[in-house]
Amino acid sequence: MPGRYFLTTPIYYVNDVPHIGHAYTTVIADAVARWHRLLDEDVFFLTGTDEHGLKVQRSAEERGLTPQQHADATSARFREAWALLDISNDDFIRTTEDRHAVAVTALMQAAYDNGHIYKDTYEGL
Repeated sequence: MPGRYFLTTPIYYVNDVPHIGHAYTTVIADAVARWHRLLDEDVFFLTGTDEHGLKVQRSAEERGLTPQQHADATSARFREAWALLDISNDDFIRTTEDRHAVAVTALMQAAYDNGHIYKDTYEGL
């Protein structure tokens, strides 16, 4: 019976364009996804970009763009790079997409509703 296999790369910061390290990680993940498909497993391979943070803001400012404009342009470069490398991802997520915000909100609410998020005090060792 074929199994199910979920694989993700890191979601890459869009403070700069893709480089060989991004490609290295993504090509390896792609090879793993393809191997599991050869085993007739139900594979879902996710990659994408993380478009929040101070580095992204600073990179945008250096280019005279808004953070969203910078994220749009740089995220497109990641998509282009993966297309050139024939990466077989099933989805490409961007943390600025509405669907990402909806999913994170639902996950956090479920964690809270199940008692996994609560206010307390903590002391280290």
